Amino acid sequence: MRPSTSSGKMDGTLIQVSTSRGGVPKRPIGEGFLTPLGIAGDSHNHPQIHGGPTKAVLLICSEVIEDLKAKGFPIFPGALGENLTTSGIDHRLLRTGQQFRIGQTIIELTTIRAPCGTLDIYGPALKSEVYDSEVKAGNSASPRWAKGGFYARVIQTGPIRPGDRIMLVAMLANVESRTEDHAV
Repeated sequence: MRPSTSSGKMDGTLIQVSTSRGGVPKRPIGEGFLTPLGIAGDSHNHPQIHGGPTKAVLLICSEVIEDLKAKGFPIFPGALGENLTTSGIDHRLLRTGQQFRIGQTIIELTTIRAPCGTLDIYGPALKSEVYDSEVKAGNSASPRWAKGGFYARVIQTGPIRPGDRIMLVAMLANVESRTEDHAV
């Protein structure tokens, strides 16, 4: 059964798949292969904080990137360290436990991302634009909710590429959003 939402959009398009050898920005690739530990060939500068089976990939909505660009931040898809940049999904409706199909793969949102000092290269005010005490407390009513992105685990592996449809296929019941603080 398909989950419903009262407002907003939970289906969209994967517009960019990005990887790096560590750090930001992550650069676009034409196709990636999702594994239980993320996109094959992707690395992290701080693997004790990023990556692993519950933080295999980071998803950010392109609408957030466009909003931040309009506020003067010099960012672009991949700049915030995301692996998956989507279009058409309402970031305000993202929640831990939601499962999305991307092409043949399935990911499950696990943890809202608390941005670290690595993003200061785009201006120290960026972190406060995408994260606040309300987000930290798990309040999805915050206007900054999920602007920093959501980490996800990989439920079903396979190839992904820009242009793949992304759609909400399941929502685990009674799962609350978790946040994690870290300083890099």
